[in-house]
Amino acid sequence: MPKMKSKRGAAKRFKVRGSGSIKRAGAYKRHILTKKTTKRKRQMRRRSGVDATNTAAIRSMLPYSS
Repeated sequence: MPKMKSKRGAAKRFKVRGSGSIKRAGAYKRHILTKKTTKRKRQMRRRSGVDATNTAAIRSMLPYSS
C-alpha cells in the first residue's frame, strides 16, 4: 500500500499541537496595517485554534497528523 498524500495547502496552513488540537494563523495581518490600531495588530500575532466543526475536515487533509 503506498503512502497517503497530505493536501499541501493544508499542511502549510495548519499544525497539530501535542494535545491533538489544530492551530492556525489569523487573518487580516498582511497589508493595510496603517489604519489598524497597535492593540489590534498585537492581538493578531496570536495563533488560534481551529473550530470543532472544521476539525474533521482538516484531519482528513492531513492523514498522518494524528
